[in-house]
Amino acid sequence: MLIVRPARTDDLQSFIELARAAGSGFTSLAVPDADLEARLAKSVKSFDANIDAPGDHIYLLMLEDSDTGEIVGVSAVKAKVGLNKPFFSFKLLKIAQSSSAANRHFDMDVMLLVNEYSGTSEVGTLFVKSKMRGTGAGRLISQARYMLIAAAPERIADTIISELRGRVDVSGHSPFWESLGRKFFKMDFNEADEITASTDNQFITDLMPKYPIYLDLLTEEAQEVVGKTHPDGVGARRLLEAEGFRFDGYVDIFDAGPTMAAPRDQIRTVKDSHVLTVVQQSGAKSSHRALVSNERVKDFRAVFARVSFEDDGLHLASDAIESLRLQPGDKARVFATRIGI
Repeated sequence: MLIVRPARTDDLQSFIELARAAGSGFTSLAVPDADLEARLAKSVKSFDANIDAPGDHIYLLMLEDSDTGEIVGVSAVKAKVGLNKPFFSFKLLKIAQSSSAANRHFDMDVMLLVNEYSGTSEVGTLFVKSKMRGTGAGRLISQARYMLIAAAPERIADTIISELRGRVDVSGHSPFWESLGRKFFKMDFNEADEITASTDNQFITDLMPKYPIYLDLLTEEAQEVVGKTHPDGVGARRLLEAEGFRFDGYVDIFDAGPTMAAPRDQIRTVKDSHVLTVVQQSGAKSSHRALVSNERVKDFRAVFARVSFEDDGLHLASDAIESLRLQPGDKARVFATRIGI
């Protein structure tokens, strides 16, 4: 069984392996091993803390194969972005160009450097090993974040965003960066990516142009990738859209990947999940395939399981109950879809 649980400090080597496998352009994982270790430690403290408002906290979740103990995926929730360093984006806008003398009237696409998403929460760092793709593992580690949010909404801001990786190839070549960023930063994409992951982003304030940038001044190749998702992130984007996240014209300043956003309480899994009392199945036929989690934070667990609903109870098999570290009579959160069995 695949189980989602909070990251532990002894997950460091597995976390490092996942970060290396993620490759170029995965900014949240493109950091030195020491930074990954610090992030794990911060996550452990965040899960342990008694919190009644979003702050400088991160919640790292690991996807574990309970049969082998192998860590096969990771995802994260950042309680509030933009606290310790600005959270920059490019906002896509249209401006009207008009000249009666030249008899020309048309719109131009421009980008403006903004910091409008500071103070929001962020879901990200979603990555699963390639061998797990197509198994439902990505959906589990992604959707489990919303079950955690539903269990403790006071820890999370009213708006949640997610940055998706833009078009960057395996060698770190980004058409958008080559056409724009390199001209102002005088460095390779990978170097800029590493600096933004490990510093306070002052270099962006220092070097990025403060005035509107006309998209028509970029190469055609660069224009074509603005707001487009990396091929490895297409599935993640679909999962976000299924939850109610929408692209509202904000893109990453380095690779032009899209930023998706949604109101916390309108995210589908948060809104449509509900809490029921756990009952151990006694041979009853399952009626639903469900995402099930306990209602804890420090000892959070989430799994996919087949369930049935009878007498206002959530009927679960014993292995699912054990994986969730629950007992019959405890409360569990469930998000269910009908299955034909």
